[in-house]
Amino acid sequence: MDISYIINELGEDREKYFNAVAPPIIQTSNFVFNTVAEMRSALQDEYRTYLYSRGKNPTVDILAKKLAALDAAEDCLVFNSGAAAIFAAVLANVKTGDHIISVKEPYAWANKMFTEILPKFGVTTTFVDGREIENFKAAKTNNTTVIYLESPNSWSFALQDLKAVAKFANEHSIITICDNSYCTPIYQQPISLGIDLSLQSATKYISGHSDTIAGVLSGSSKMIERIFKSEYNNIGSGIQPFNAWLLLRGLRTLPLRLEKITATTNTVIQYLKSNNKIEEVIFPLDKDFPQYELATKQMSGACGLITIVLKETELSTIEKFCEAFKHFKMAVSWGGHESLVIPRCAGMAIKNFNHQLKEHRMLRLFIGLEDAAYLINDLETAFATIP
Repeated sequence: MDISYIINELGEDREKYFNAVAPPIIQTSNFVFNTVAEMRSALQDEYRTYLYSRGKNPTVDILAKKLAALDAAEDCLVFNSGAAAIFAAVLANVKTGDHIISVKEPYAWANKMFTEILPKFGVTTTFVDGREIENFKAAKTNNTTVIYLESPNSWSFALQDLKAVAKFANEHSIITICDNSYCTPIYQQPISLGIDLSLQSATKYISGHSDTIAGVLSGSSKMIERIFKSEYNNIGSGIQPFNAWLLLRGLRTLPLRLEKITATTNTVIQYLKSNNKIEEVIFPLDKDFPQYELATKQMSGACGLITIVLKETELSTIEKFCEAFKHFKMAVSWGGHESLVIPRCAGMAIKNFNHQLKEHRMLRLFIGLEDAAYLINDLETAFATIP
């Protein structure tokens, strides 16, 4: 399906809403029925009709059709956060006594679910280095039901061979879930590589404007319907119509924004690699990246998130560097119009600092929609604070 058709036309039955170019925000909690038979039918199968906007809503449906098509999936659910999408995807596929295999150091809220919440209900998790398929095979037990992936992984951008993991999991009837927030469906389609469920934080590139929070979970119609009728509706974690409308607005410019961000990122990376105050630049589509070959095999792009490791070891100097930016904002998340600096040391307890290790010297830079020269000048200002 052509991406231009998906973004601009799919799901938009304009004759139903006065031929308006922009779809309406159907800001309603309830839907009316003319007969008892109609209401009975809706109560029996809420997945296929409109009953109550906690479940299905026309504005959300337009968005869901587009996002599922971008993911090359049969259907999808849109949540009020990426964390909610992760929770529903995993919770729907485990029971007491089950075992999960997850990549090491996943997104913080996924990690909290695996280490603090699920153990309360007798579900255990083994964390593995996902760069080698053999690690998944070694971690598998008779009660493994889910393999959780994040490719590229956070901070290090470590990749998993999605096709190989999917093949192994399928042979053992294990559900595979992949967080695809880094690439978006524009640059990587896990479902096309055999993954069962693909999720992403739509807060980031799908929105693109840093004004709404959302998550997407895509998969087969059978799986999505099962999750809708249980975890999605029961927890009440669906997105609201207005936020869905904001995401529809963001989708209109998604390819253009990614094209601009990618071009600027490549220019900034060349500058960073020539800077003698940086020990390492980490980016999946850089030829020096250890898994570059795999990255080019399963990713068609890498957007704007970069990790750099400073040579400087003094915490106070690193903090001064981060605070010297005038245009890069210091904030969590990424994927919006604004460029960001995200210091890893901000999330570390000071008592745990080991100046011999590199973790506290790691910074994530997100490249937004500003011009490359504008951002490089700001980087120069910050680097001038390091002796």
